[in-house]
Amino acid sequence: MNKYLQLFRAGNAVMGVIGVTVASFMARGIDILDLWVNLVISAAVVFMFICGGNALNDYIDHEIDKTAHPERPIPSGRMERRTAYILGIGMLCGSVAVSLLTLDPVCVAVVAVAAVLMVAYEMVLKQRGFVGNVTIAVLTGMMFILGGAAVGAAESNVVVALMAMLVSIGREIAKDIEDMDSDEGRLTLPMRIGTGKAAALACVFFVAGPALSVAPMVWGTYHFLYYTVVVADLMFLYCAVTVFSDPHRAQKMAKLAMVVALVSFILGVLPL
Repeated sequence: MNKYLQLFRAGNAVMGVIGVTVASFMARGIDILDLWVNLVISAAVVFMFICGGNALNDYIDHEIDKTAHPERPIPSGRMERRTAYILGIGMLCGSVAVSLLTLDPVCVAVVAVAAVLMVAYEMVLKQRGFVGNVTIAVLTGMMFILGGAAVGAAESNVVVALMAMLVSIGREIAKDIEDMDSDEGRLTLPMRIGTGKAAALACVFFVAGPALSVAPMVWGTYHFLYYTVVVADLMFLYCAVTVFSDPHRAQKMAKLAMVVALVSFILGVLPL
């Protein structure tokens, strides 16, 4: 594989582009076609941002990757570590610069804050357990805000962004419980407070996220097809119960439930 495509995890970056486009559609429906320029800009921003984050990750985790991912460019000797650092920071700064083309202060602010959080996460927060979990969750939610802001409707995606943040925290905690025996160099939440208390906290987030899905029903934000979100809510509740006995199944189910919830939001804005 080309060393740059491998460094950037180009496939993940493409998925990010799809994600921010879906977020724009959730905010404005088919009206986003009238704002195609900003759609292209936001897609470029997300692509560069994810590429930059992955490059920085490889720079930071070069020692771990010697064992975990020896095929990656740095441990395999196909790329200098400094090159990955320059590309990572360059891509992140580039994503902020490109966001200026939207001429939208909310877009620029979201990308700038996200870039700072990404650098902080890779450099420091990843090793700090729960605060790292929260950082990743915030970055997940910010993608929905960016998608909305790109089409002038950031406020339309606030609920889904908060839902994504909450359930992402639950999933990150579940993953830390699952990986507790193999985590090295990190002081995760389960290590600090024990697996039982960590599972209880994950349970709280798995319940809090779906609870927010009721708000659009009360406000009449979406039409009746949005009510299929109940399926995702039940899946998250299953995660809340399962995380105590099988954190691996809980975090995998949470990932699937996120997809189901997204489909419900999309259905809710489709023209009938």
